[in-house]
Amino acid sequence: MTEHANTSAAPADTTPAGATLIAHILSVAAAAGDKPFLVEAGLTRLSFADLEPRTARLAARLVALGGKPAARIVVQVDKSVEAVLLYLAALRAGMVFVPLNTAYTATELAYFIGDAEPAVVVCRPADEAAVRAVAGAARVVTLGADGTGSLLEDLPQQGLPLAAGEAGDLAAILYTSGTTGRSKGAMLTHANLLSNALTLKDLWRWQSDDVLIHILPIYHVHGLFVALHGALLAGASVLFHQGFDPAAVIADFAAATVLMGVPTHYTRLMDSPEHCPGACAHMRLFISGSAPLLAEAHQRFEGLTGQRILERYGMTECGMITSNPYDGDRVAGTVGYPLPGVAVRVRGDSGDLVTNGEPGLLEVRGPNVFAGYWRNPDKTAQEFRADGFFITGDVATQAPDGRITLVGRAKDLIIAGGLNIYPKEIEEAIDALPGVAESAVIGVPHADLGEAVVAVVARQRGAELSGDGVMAGIADSLARFKHPRRVVIVDELPRNAMGKVQKAALRAEHGGLFVPKP
Repeated sequence: MTEHANTSAAPADTTPAGATLIAHILSVAAAAGDKPFLVEAGLTRLSFADLEPRTARLAARLVALGGKPAARIVVQVDKSVEAVLLYLAALRAGMVFVPLNTAYTATELAYFIGDAEPAVVVCRPADEAAVRAVAGAARVVTLGADGTGSLLEDLPQQGLPLAAGEAGDLAAILYTSGTTGRSKGAMLTHANLLSNALTLKDLWRWQSDDVLIHILPIYHVHGLFVALHGALLAGASVLFHQGFDPAAVIADFAAATVLMGVPTHYTRLMDSPEHCPGACAHMRLFISGSAPLLAEAHQRFEGLTGQRILERYGMTECGMITSNPYDGDRVAGTVGYPLPGVAVRVRGDSGDLVTNGEPGLLEVRGPNVFAGYWRNPDKTAQEFRADGFFITGDVATQAPDGRITLVGRAKDLIIAGGLNIYPKEIEEAIDALPGVAESAVIGVPHADLGEAVVAVVARQRGAELSGDGVMAGIADSLARFKHPRRVVIVDELPRNAMGKVQKAALRAEHGGLFVPKP
């Protein structure tokens, strides 16, 4: 098999070559004028014309707090219109945006702040005291979901001009799980984000008359970059939901054209009593990602709506890598073809390219691939081949025409509800509890989440240990989305002849906990 690359040109853009992502966004916004950008509960909360003055004033506020080009800004706030403006204002000021899941505990937050060393930390008002305790020298300000908070106090009347910058400058650092169990900061440049967004704008046929239903969190690649950048660069309106309510989403179908979600969203939409075949008549595109979509769900959705979900594949370090076609077969269980300008290959354990249809490690090279891990050159070197290909850690097969199918993950990673969960971090928290000899955390199939976290815990000899006790012991140290859905207490874990815990055997044994085995 040979490397497969899609060499189609990315779409043309009128903004000067080499400009930053925010320069492109503001150029589109100027052309869109008073057209609604973010619409919430039927009210226009932000127009495209608002973006220039409001990001200018908020960027000036960030500079007054100590922000400057290349300085990091850590943000852990609820989804809101103001949080979107904060992201754009940080880019305008030349800062590096570091979004964090709102479920992270103070212990987890302390690690991220210590690693990123931000100039500014923005948190929810209720979290201010806990954040100040771990913020070090960073300035701490607050932003609430209702637009209140100290960040928006004393906004300067004079806005900040767009910071001079280059396409190769850092735009964001997103933390992702790693083999040590500690999160690593993936450094994404303006060029990384912009190349991906412009390519998807063309590939998914974004138009200015599109209307996106936005139900995703904005601390994640999917909601912050893929969804928002698509709408911003197309000059398209967004129906903005702070959370996911199936009935509210279905009610929006009549006024919208595009929905992006994770498999959990689609299963819950299909189970909603408001769902009917005619509800989706105005919609042109349903996109699923962040976790594998079961073929059964894909087929069921088509049977209910007459539309085939477009599944794509990406990761924090690369944005989107492949996509099923807009025109042509959207094959259930596959993630489609490499994006234009992106090269992929599948290599075996020996390092040689595998035969078409044979599984191997998926590797990728292109303008979307990140600049490396923040302050971690050794890990960066480990994850790249000498010729620049990034090792995704996913196991895939590739058809002769280039279509990619994911068949597993070489990295011991769980994806539940579209969120990455690394077992090592959970195991370390469980292993520290009294009465625990050792633990093994695995992902098993789950009809709603894609995968569910299961902890198999071996008790110390003579110790009293319960699943409820284990859950209580880790409650304050790990974000809730990392908590096991089930804790199984055993006397010992299965091992192979070399003494290594056999997680494959555990997955086989417990794989039917939430989804009946075939």
